[in-house]
Amino acid sequence: MVRGYQVELDLNNVQKTLCSKHAGASRWAYNYGLRRKQEAYKAGLKTPTAIDLHREINALKPSLPWMREVSKCAFQESLRDLDAAFKHFFRKCRLKKAGTWKGKCGYPRFKSRKKAISGARFTGTIRVYPDAIQLPRLGLLRLKELDYLPMNVKVGSATIAEHGGHWSVSICVHEEQAEPTPATGEAIGVDLGIKMLAVVSDRRTFDNPKALRKKITHLKRTCRRHSRKKKGSNNRKKAQRTLARMHARIANVRQDALHKATSQIVARTRARSRATACDCAGRSQCARDAQEPQALTSDCGCGHVRVQAADPLQSAVCRL
Repeated sequence: MVRGYQVELDLNNVQKTLCSKHAGASRWAYNYGLRRKQEAYKAGLKTPTAIDLHREINALKPSLPWMREVSKCAFQESLRDLDAAFKHFFRKCRLKKAGTWKGKCGYPRFKSRKKAISGARFTGTIRVYPDAIQLPRLGLLRLKELDYLPMNVKVGSATIAEHGGHWSVSICVHEEQAEPTPATGEAIGVDLGIKMLAVVSDRRTFDNPKALRKKITHLKRTCRRHSRKKKGSNNRKKAQRTLARMHARIANVRQDALHKATSQIVARTRARSRATACDCAGRSQCARDAQEPQALTSDCGCGHVRVQAADPLQSAVCRL
């Protein structure tokens, strides 16, 4: 089984600069490959693959010394992502031509450094320690959360990314899947709402943090300061970083509230326990154990159709 883990990094200024260089190199390689593919298409030539483009980049290294400061993985993985983007684009074009796809096909676009720093993916020799991770060319990077990443397992890839001034790393590991614990706890129904974050069938409620409503005034002021800075100036870049941190803080408040609610709910149940809930006229509730689901829909006797949820955190809602 392939599983992903993500944890925040504790970097110093030198390491942050080096991570930014790798992210910039990954963005540059993606834009270079996209430009070369477009030129080949307009000239009627064969479209170069990721391997062909990487050979061209290797030929440019003597004339561009900054390429030797970053790992080759930043160029390789970015070009592979470009090939995957075109693969999905042509797949959606075929589906849209057949009439089974109604959305946009999603032609690959050039990446701009004005929007985000982005990140880079690494393969090869990756070592994980209780309090650090070792990546090619970046060296040993400290982790903010100890004993979270699994050790003594095969690491397929590691990706570094920046969000709101904070760098994080996510690894893809290959590990064996343990047998799930049989569901022995009581089945519960969970109703996700707007006024309340969640209402459980055992009368427990979880308040909605309403992070955006509480931070909307501060967010408006931050956006106003950013919009009034001159484009291309250093002050605008500083304001942009402040705005990004504000958006990240609001998103973290939402995720923290959701994680706390799910932890308290799952603490009384097992991993495979499933529940269905019905919110009928008169605020009546019905819940039953669905450890061995055989039918996706059932009639609860109230004239509505009850749809069973595969996730215990998503309530089954009565639909006419």
